[in-house]
Amino acid sequence: MKRKNLQFESGFRVIPGNRFSQATEMVLPPGQAEGGPENRHRGADQWLYVVSGTGIATVNGKRYSLGEGTLMLIERCDEHEIRNNGDDLLRTLNIYLPPAYGKDGEELPPARR
Repeated sequence: MKRKNLQFESGFRVIPGNRFSQATEMVLPPGQAEGGPENRHRGADQWLYVVSGTGIATVNGKRYSLGEGTLMLIERCDEHEIRNNGDDLLRTLNIYLPPAYGKDGEELPPARR
């Protein structure tokens, strides 16, 4: 069993998981984005849950509104960008199956998944 109190302070933080899954916290200031045309997780699906704030998710060229309570599945290999288009911080909790990042926040190579 693992347990952690989340802080949602700033940036992108990896929460230790196990060999099957992991979670991350992401906090984007107004106007900031994470990802882009080259951003895709080749070996992991990503569930993105909006804790607070508003934004736009661009997934495979299509735009989707994000708001508090939104849950979105970004499947492995989907190109995606998450952008804060609001006036407040955009806070998301992300679950990756299997893990997509090392403890240092660097993406794991597909062979290690």
